[in-house]
Amino acid sequence: MNDMKMRHDCALWVNRVVLSSFMVITLNACGGDNLKDLKTYVAEVKARPKRGIKALPEIQAVQPFIFNPEGLRDPFRPSVRQAPQTIKVSNGIRPDFVRHREQLEAFSLDDLRLVGTVDMSKKLWGLIRAGDGTIHRVRTGNYMGKNHGKILRVLIDKVELVEIVEDGSQSWRERSASIALAE
Repeated sequence: MNDMKMRHDCALWVNRVVLSSFMVITLNACGGDNLKDLKTYVAEVKARPKRGIKALPEIQAVQPFIFNPEGLRDPFRPSVRQAPQTIKVSNGIRPDFVRHREQLEAFSLDDLRLVGTVDMSKKLWGLIRAGDGTIHRVRTGNYMGKNHGKILRVLIDKVELVEIVEDGSQSWRERSASIALAE
């Protein structure tokens, strides 16, 4: 037992000596010539000539603007589009420029795909995938396509619509179109 205590005390003494030696070496390394480069650089920076600070730009007075909304369109109401004045309406067919345009009217018919149908409340709805990948639900009476296309019928395998297009003589005519079910 006594021998064990002596070994333990000896081990503690060796650990203290090694730790003390390590600390002395570490502290000596920090205080040596390793900081010479840093001190030289700091002295060089301090010796550089001082530069002046640029003057702040002159502040210009802002002219006040008084907003007068009288006579302007209310931004919270739908805009009303006027029919172009240069187009003759000789046959009575023309698009409704006043109605609010629907989301699928931003895409051409080539960018729209019928991907399925849904029977809800005894009415058949078409599922149309737009060019941006979103799927829209449509039914008879909805509009789609860039040529004022109005849906006439939604069938299981296709959506039939009529478009109103401008012909070469600056008048409008109806054109039948359909979008078949994509496989």
